[in-house]
Amino acid sequence: MKQLILKRLVASVIVLLMASVLVFALSRASGDPRNLFLSEYTTAEQWEQWGRDFGLDKPYPIQYLTWLKGAIRLDFGKSVKEQIPATIVVRRKIWPTVQLAAGAYFFAIIVGVPLGVLSATKRGTLLDLLARSFALGGQAMPGFWLGIMLILIFSVRFGLLPVGGRDSAASLVLPSITLGWFAAAALLRLTRSAMLEVLDSEYVKLARAKGVSENLIIWKHAFRNAIMVPLTFAGLFLTALLTGAVVTETVFAWPGLGRLAIQSVFGTDFPVMSAIVLFATAGYLFVNLVVDILYGILDPRIRHAE
Repeated sequence: MKQLILKRLVASVIVLLMASVLVFALSRASGDPRNLFLSEYTTAEQWEQWGRDFGLDKPYPIQYLTWLKGAIRLDFGKSVKEQIPATIVVRRKIWPTVQLAAGAYFFAIIVGVPLGVLSATKRGTLLDLLARSFALGGQAMPGFWLGIMLILIFSVRFGLLPVGGRDSAASLVLPSITLGWFAAAALLRLTRSAMLEVLDSEYVKLARAKGVSENLIIWKHAFRNAIMVPLTFAGLFLTALLTGAVVTETVFAWPGLGRLAIQSVFGTDFPVMSAIVLFATAGYLFVNLVVDILYGILDPRIRHAE
């Protein structure tokens, strides 16, 4: 198990370094960053001074090492738009995004996994048909359309929940459902497929022949072996929620990282973009590491293979 964790840590560091090279290269792809500060009042002396202050008068490899040293200290420079450290700008948006991601993740888990298990155990029944219809519709339905429909029904028509913003706990309900709907549908399909495969296996048939109760077969024997595939998706989806909620945050005016990323792209705010990209990369790598560890715990064959 220790070797597994060590290998994953080394691989994560390598991937993070590669991501940093890509981010730095993209930040220089549009030319000298000093062009962002240009105005009709900029003098040649100011141009040279900016080059000395930010190390932009040095070769690219030296610039990258200087930038990487700052990134390790979580110093990505000042936001072009707000003129404060980019880390502070990103930090302001992290907690709202974490709240939204947690709400969507909770909705996806409590809806997708149980429905997937029930759909598999009730194969061919009306419940199975309804569950599969939910899965199909959930994956085909555009997020922006779902968000607007939820607003029209629960906010405009019945006045039960806020239209948008982040003023109270009730404001979290509709964005969480909108963001988590696709994942719930995907988890349902993955869980159903995995459960059907396990329920048709020989050891489950043997357990039934021995008179083991159906609940024990489903939740102890079948579910534990079927959870591996949904676990992978659930882990990766959690990280995607933290940075990929652009549409949901826009529809519900939610002040999170997704909207910030779009604003920084249109505003060519490279320090903020760099911070968001590396934060997202680190999040993916951390979740992958946790999923690999859970694999080793749930499946002894992985530990022995390592």
